[in-house]
Amino acid sequence: MTVGAAKFGLFAAAGAGGGGPAGYFAGGSTGSDTAIVERYAFPAETRSTITGLSVARDSLGAMADSGTAGYVGGGITSSLSAVVDRYAFPAETTSTTTALSAARAGNGGMADSGTAGYFAGGVASAVVDRYAFPAETRSTITALSLARYYVVGMADSGTAGYFGGGTTGTKSAVVDRYAFPTETRSTITALSTATAAPAGMADSGTAGYFGGGVTTAVTATVERYAFPAETTSTITSLSAARGYLGAMADSGTAGYFGGGSPTSAVVDRYAFSAETRSTITALSAARWYFAAMANSDGL
Repeated sequence: MTVGAAKFGLFAAAGAGGGGPAGYFAGGSTGSDTAIVERYAFPAETRSTITGLSVARDSLGAMADSGTAGYVGGGITSSLSAVVDRYAFPAETTSTTTALSAARAGNGGMADSGTAGYFAGGVASAVVDRYAFPAETRSTITALSLARYYVVGMADSGTAGYFGGGTTGTKSAVVDRYAFPTETRSTITALSTATAAPAGMADSGTAGYFGGGVTTAVTATVERYAFPAETTSTITSLSAARGYLGAMADSGTAGYFGGGSPTSAVVDRYAFSAETRSTITALSAARWYFAAMANSDGL
């Protein structure tokens, strides 16, 4: 069952083992919920499908411990989910790990690769669940500054992780920063416009990006946060305005924004460090409300 914005009172909408570094677009909706996980091999960017999620769901989050495993957590089908699906790298064998502390949807994910991963926010939630690597033991850390859903994450591994945008019913421009390894929370320069359901990805050590989303309408804006200063700018916009999309990155090489609503299968590629935009092989079907993660070659 598709939740989408209608369930949360937001915008009405129109990630077999391959091995090696790759990015993944997982779950979401094609008009009904899907468990599909599409794999983009790095550096060729060839697309294939791998074992799907354990439960078809949308409005979920994802993060990855590069070289070890990727995690897809939360979401909603007929009810909110606390399930966390684990994809072991490089074999891409699937299992489930410790569930979220509570079932929720519209949560974001990010990771300090090699140390810990984090799922934050969701419907009526400010909770940040921490998964220690490699044991995958779960704890909670300082909550978001504001309970919100359709929040997204990205990280500069070894330095800080960020959760940006989202909505409480009123859209937010807040960007919460979690310093690694202390996990102290602060807020940094906000998004230029209050935005729900953007997508986030990062070229670790260089810059992080929040792209697309819903402001007063869907947007194509891509906002850049330079590391380590966290100075903000905008770069070449997405090829089309869309929200509820997913993003992931092959650090040091390229970042990718895929899918979204209005119904899109497009995958925009941003080459690092020039940040030039092109499009690559589209998703196998238009979908939205999904999550993305990467087993990056650059970490």
